[in-house]
Amino acid sequence: MPKNLEKKPNPTIDHRVCGQTLTLLPERAIFWREKRYLLLSDAHLGKAGHFRKHGAAIPATVHDKDLAVLTDLVARWQPEALVILGDLFHSDLNNEWLAFEDWLQQHAPLSVVLVKGNHDILPDAVYQHPNLTVHPEAWTVAPFLLTHEPVINPSLRKGGLHFLAPDHTPQSLYNLAGHVHPGVRVSAGMGERVKLPCFYFSEQLGILPAFGQFTGCATVRPNVKDQVFAIINQQRVLPIRY
Repeated sequence: MPKNLEKKPNPTIDHRVCGQTLTLLPERAIFWREKRYLLLSDAHLGKAGHFRKHGAAIPATVHDKDLAVLTDLVARWQPEALVILGDLFHSDLNNEWLAFEDWLQQHAPLSVVLVKGNHDILPDAVYQHPNLTVHPEAWTVAPFLLTHEPVINPSLRKGGLHFLAPDHTPQSLYNLAGHVHPGVRVSAGMGERVKLPCFYFSEQLGILPAFGQFTGCATVRPNVKDQVFAIINQQRVLPIRY
């Protein structure tokens, strides 16, 4: 487990991967500086409506906050494109999709790219929007392969999910993905530990935290060479020492 958290005055961290600069944002997103792409994963819009349909009293304002954060990120970073690595919307169509359509219209002509995830099961016609481009499984933007599910499947071990390096020749493209909702346990003092969302990077794989607030975390167990960056209250990104 981590011994300590490194303190940095800057709320963001620039992380170099394959000669590219990925700025890790406390709002659970990445700004790819060379391409000026804003990347995020697992927004799970509509999840509140899905739960309400099944009797849970979850307010729609959960997703209003997510869209407000996204609006702020777009205004601040002025991306060339917003790239969503899957699970934009959670399960069946409900009225919360209309809020996202309004958001698309308000931010036109911003290009939005969706790499579909396992929860993106809406009818194809729903995704027909002039500012929205959909890739069914993957999108290659060298040096990255952008997917929803990581190309390296994790195994569950004591301490959390463990990503083993493949035995075969390393892949030519570095995989950026979501799906896992990675989290890391850190010391909170007085013998207490808390789980925080995190960015996780191995030699061939980078996993983004879930962007949506109405989501959980799965604990990841880093290898020796892996790099993990915890997100503190959506205010700071801090590297973890192991």
